[in-house]
Amino acid sequence: MNPRLRFLLPLLLAASPLWAAAADAWPSRPVRLVVPFSAGGATDAVARLLAQRLGAAWKQPVIVDNKPGAGTVLGTDYVAKAQPDGYTFGMVVSAHAINPSLRPNLPYDTLKDFAAVSEIGVQHMVIAANPSFPANNLAELIALAKKEPGQIGYASSGSGTALHLGMEMLKTQAGIDLLHVPYKGGAPAQQDVVGGQVPLLVDIYHSSAPLIQAGKLKAIALFSPTRPASIPNIPTISETVPGVSALSVIGIVAPAATPPAIVAKASADMAAVIRSPDFVERLRGMGVEAVGSTPAQFDAVIRADIARWAPVVKSSGAVAD
Repeated sequence: MNPRLRFLLPLLLAASPLWAAAADAWPSRPVRLVVPFSAGGATDAVARLLAQRLGAAWKQPVIVDNKPGAGTVLGTDYVAKAQPDGYTFGMVVSAHAINPSLRPNLPYDTLKDFAAVSEIGVQHMVIAANPSFPANNLAELIALAKKEPGQIGYASSGSGTALHLGMEMLKTQAGIDLLHVPYKGGAPAQQDVVGGQVPLLVDIYHSSAPLIQAGKLKAIALFSPTRPASIPNIPTISETVPGVSALSVIGIVAPAATPPAIVAKASADMAAVIRSPDFVERLRGMGVEAVGSTPAQFDAVIRADIARWAPVVKSSGAVAD
């Protein structure tokens, strides 16, 4: 046995009854759920729905605390430095795994300063186009891009987002050159593609779905690993370019030193809420596919996504907005 582990094991075993007792008494006061975005957005809506259900389950208020800024860094840093007593949790999205390679001077260590709690769900990402765009599927888009390298623009909600980097991943794997046109949010990007100022859009599917269904945009392909049951008629990118897939992730983390027993109890309670049939339906209505995972499972997702996005950030030359 490792000498360090031999020294620590008795301390860990002695502490485990204390952790268990702390978990039994937890929560005994209001819990804070930090959202690194402004109120009113999609992530905030998911947070408020979850907070309402957890408050009922825990018989304590769960207070949503919006701390937007710096591509989620401000709110996430607040969680990293919060008292690790089980009364502060943070919402994270794919930016949590992208930021370590996109922002070299993060005020926290993404792997060391947080305990993964549970993955809430995933959102599907789509490439869509103005109806007049000559390509109707991904193979036709790739062929056109090879004829007109660097001439076809695609709009996204910002540089360094999962949407931007997903398209950059496609560019690398397909050997094409598309021109990135970043916007300050999804709505103006949608408007310019509908208006014909930019031919292509990469977006969260749920956000663009009304425009696609109204014929104002046409769907080209999803980034999802396989066709979702809820969107069976849109092909995935990997059907044409194997190995290109990505999902937009939403989950919960806690400060790293939060007692493991509290993390485990919080995770189990969250997963029970997230997987309940009515909650699954509510999330589906928000464009989120429910997951509800264990801490170990969500930790594995975060680590895999950090490894997935790092080379894409490097090859694309993406910088933070």
